[in-house]
Amino acid sequence: MLLAKRCVAEFIGTFWLVFGGCGSAVLAASFTVEGAKLDENTAFPLGIGLLGVSLAFGLTVMTMAYAIGHISGCHLNPAVSLGLWAAKRFPASELPGYIVSQVLGAIAGAAVLAIIATGKPEFDLVASGFACNGFGEHSPGGYSLLACFIAEVVLSFIFLMIILGATDCRAPQGFAPVAIGLGLTLIHLISIPVTNTSVNPARSLGPAVFVGGWAAQQLWLFWLAPILGAILAGFVYSLFLETSQRDL
Repeated sequence: MLLAKRCVAEFIGTFWLVFGGCGSAVLAASFTVEGAKLDENTAFPLGIGLLGVSLAFGLTVMTMAYAIGHISGCHLNPAVSLGLWAAKRFPASELPGYIVSQVLGAIAGAAVLAIIATGKPEFDLVASGFACNGFGEHSPGGYSLLACFIAEVVLSFIFLMIILGATDCRAPQGFAPVAIGLGLTLIHLISIPVTNTSVNPARSLGPAVFVGGWAAQQLWLFWLAPILGAILAGFVYSLFLETSQRDL
């Protein structure tokens, strides 16, 4: 299929990942209902919480894998594209087109989310954090730069290992989107308290464009660490786990 069509698919898919995943965090993670009266007998949680946000990110990837996987491969993530290149499953010549499409899709998804979120008069986009990733004082749990860096490298490595294994020709066919979506859900369950979970430079860039300040200043880590982890996974899988002629 033409590269231009695949890039359009990557734009749409990354738009959905940021709008759906970050949207769940910004709009639905926790909220209050005006006039609601809750007491110890009737209290119920408002919002989807950590589990819901984690599941939302997994669902965005799983649904798009079925929707556009047959078109573009459904990378939705510069680190994934680079990891697949390292694993010799994606040509270097197509990396620029994919990465630009993913970045633009992420910014577009964040832009639409910003328009919706600011439709509530009291919502402060910058003060809310807008689902941005951070370390140190901007880590949800106050984790250090080193802890956040290690978490992002390791989890990006594992994410690529899941993708490479689930899409291997030896794996059961048709189940890769489920494995990848559930893998991303688990990754978010682990690391939302640490970094708000990136493992995706485009996902980090989209909201940071609208928050600026600290989010833009700390963005470097959420490009460097996921790409490092993904490329490492690509080389490891290609060298040690990929099908060879001797396996046939």
